[in-house]
Amino acid sequence: MWKWSRIFENRTALTGLAVTSLFLLAIVLGPILSPYGPAGFDFASVLKAPSWLHPFGTDSFGRDVLTRVLYGGRVSLLISLSGVLAATATGVAIGMYAGYRGGLFDAVVMRFIDLLFAFPAFVLALFLMVVLGFGVVNVALAIALVYLPIFARIARNMTALVKNDAYVQAAQVMGQLTPRILLFEIFPNISAPVLVQASVAVAFGIIIEAGLSFIGLGVQPPTPSLGVIMADGQEYFRKAPWVLTLTGLTITCALLGLNLLGDGLRDLSDPRLRLRER
Repeated sequence: MWKWSRIFENRTALTGLAVTSLFLLAIVLGPILSPYGPAGFDFASVLKAPSWLHPFGTDSFGRDVLTRVLYGGRVSLLISLSGVLAATATGVAIGMYAGYRGGLFDAVVMRFIDLLFAFPAFVLALFLMVVLGFGVVNVALAIALVYLPIFARIARNMTALVKNDAYVQAAQVMGQLTPRILLFEIFPNISAPVLVQASVAVAFGIIIEAGLSFIGLGVQPPTPSLGVIMADGQEYFRKAPWVLTLTGLTITCALLGLNLLGDGLRDLSDPRLRLRER
C-alpha cells in the first residue's frame, strides 16, 4: 500500500498528474469560456488558418476547431471513463470471486477470459460495434467488454495470492460472509494494480473511441468527439491540415499525461521499486 502524498515524490507521476489535470481543466472550463459553439456555422470563416481568434483554425463549416476539440474531449473522456469504470467494477468482481473460490468455477471463468484475450482489443471493439450498433452508449459498452478480461485477470491473480494470508483467514474464522471478505479484506490490498491499470485503460479507451468514430462506427455527427473531428479533418487535409493535425496533437498530449500517471502509480505500487529507492 502507498499513500497519495507519495505522488509528489515521483517525477513521472507528478508530470502525468500535471498534464492530465491541465487537460481536464481545459475540457471543463474551455467550452464555458469559449465565445463559439461546437455546432455554430460561420460560412464567412470557412477553413481559416490558426490565428488569435481561432487558435486551432476553423473547419469546412466555419466552426472553431479548438472549441469543438474541447467539447469533443468531454465526450471522448466521458465515454472512455464510463467504459473503464464498468469494466473495472464487473471484471474485478468476477476475478476476485473466481480467485477466492478456486476450483472448477475458477477454471471455467478463466478459460472464458482467455478466449476474450485471443482477440486484439480494437478488432474486438469493431466486432462489438457491428453487433451492438452505433452510438455513444454502445461505444462505452464496447470499451467495457474489451477491458473486462484485463481487470478480471488482474483481480483473480492478486486474490489468489492474498486469500491465504492471515488477515483473510482471521475473517473466515470470525464467520464473515464471502462478499464482506472480498470487499473489506481483499480488495483494499489489491486496489493499487487495479488503479494503475484503470489509468492506462482510460488512455487506450480514448484511442478506441477515436478510432471507431474516425471510421464511422462510433459516435455519429453532429455529436462532437475527437474521432469525429479527425474524420472531418481528413476529408480536406490538403487544404486545412491543422484540423486533423492539432486534434491529433491534443489526443497525444492527453494520452501522454495518462500514461505517465499510470507509470508513476505503477512505480509507487511496486514494492521492489520502493526498495531500490531506499
